[in-house]
Amino acid sequence: MTFTDFKESLTKSSPPAGAHILLVSLWYDAKNDWQKAHELINDLNGTNAAWVHAYLHRKEGDTGNAAYWYRRAGKPTTHKGFEEEWTEITHALLQMASS
Repeated sequence: MTFTDFKESLTKSSPPAGAHILLVSLWYDAKNDWQKAHELINDLNGTNAAWVHAYLHRKEGDTGNAAYWYRRAGKPTTHKGFEEEWTEITHALLQMASS
């Protein structure tokens, strides 16, 4: 799936079939359902899951918790715009999924 395909899927009522759970979380976030996005990511492990988790908590406004998750992800705390970070994470996850 390309980034364009993923972005276009946001016009639909459900995430792309077979999309990785991390991408599904970001899909719900882009649909303004932070709660569902966080629910999907909350119990996942790994650095990419931690990165999504960090982004979600930063977006929520919980910078302390976000900093914890950025450390777990091995990423510096960012001050990028939310859309820019969402795009960066989505590109990285799509690239991982296609490898």
